[in-house]
Amino acid sequence: MTETGSSRSGRFKVPRVVISAVLLAILFALYISIQPRGFSTYVLTIWSNQGLLLALAAIAQFFVVLVRGIDLSVGPMIALTNVVASYLISGSPAQVALGVVLVMVVGIGCGLLNGLAVVVGRIPPIVATLALGSLYSGVALLLRPTPGGAIDETLSDALTYDVYGVPTALIALAIVLILVAIPLRRSRFGMSLYAIGSSRDASVMTGIRVPQMTLAAYSLGGFFAALAGLYVSMLTLTGDPNIGPSYTLNSIAAVVIGGVALSGGVGSPLGAALGAFILKTISALMFFSNLPPLAQPFFEGAILAIAIVLGSLGMLRVRSRLERFL
Repeated sequence: MTETGSSRSGRFKVPRVVISAVLLAILFALYISIQPRGFSTYVLTIWSNQGLLLALAAIAQFFVVLVRGIDLSVGPMIALTNVVASYLISGSPAQVALGVVLVMVVGIGCGLLNGLAVVVGRIPPIVATLALGSLYSGVALLLRPTPGGAIDETLSDALTYDVYGVPTALIALAIVLILVAIPLRRSRFGMSLYAIGSSRDASVMTGIRVPQMTLAAYSLGGFFAALAGLYVSMLTLTGDPNIGPSYTLNSIAAVVIGGVALSGGVGSPLGAALGAFILKTISALMFFSNLPPLAQPFFEGAILAIAIVLGSLGMLRVRSRLERFL
């Protein structure tokens, strides 16, 4: 039995992320080969900025999927926090810092509300987050019916350019992944989240506080959605209530491509981020490959559909999710 478990673990734990990384490297090489500007700091920075946006949304989705949920409010939360940022992230350094904190509070509050609807209200996650997502979108539209507002340009420049040729977005992503991955791998909190996704009943019997951990997972989802909304603000210097829809579906596809099981208990933030960059690189390839503009949504939709179908098939194959959580 030990050998069987070891072989299963060796077959699934590492290659999922490695395969995603290799695929991303191949796609990026193809993208650079057709990019008119070739490989340059400018091209790398634009690619990194767009990839980081979806990576943060994918990490937000990852935490909810990890505990056997799904969050259809990721996009609306991004839109709402982006709109809130357009009111608050300006002025003196102290005002900007306070504004950033308040944006994070809004995101965490939205995620917590999602969790309460699921845990306390016992509403299925897909229904709860769909309904609350509509609420968040409505609030965003009430706050800012049309795109507008202002964002501190100094902070924007610091987060969207490069440091000695290395895009700030890649540095920020590396920091985020390190800060998230270590607690998930080495803390009781992280192991509890994986255990809940693997078997909720077994988690209860082992003393894990399932309701509290589930609320924490949804709150973390809101936090990372707020980071994504904040980064949208840094890139656009404005607030737009209509930016949300694409991030919801793409965040789901990204986690699946990155090896996160929709059944819960399997995957990593790194895999989710890699899946996000893969999707963005595919979009960039289609843009520069002379594909008719009207055909691009079809291919993007096909990629999303294939990713979700593969994720659903993966749910049927997984027998012991706890053994495959990395």
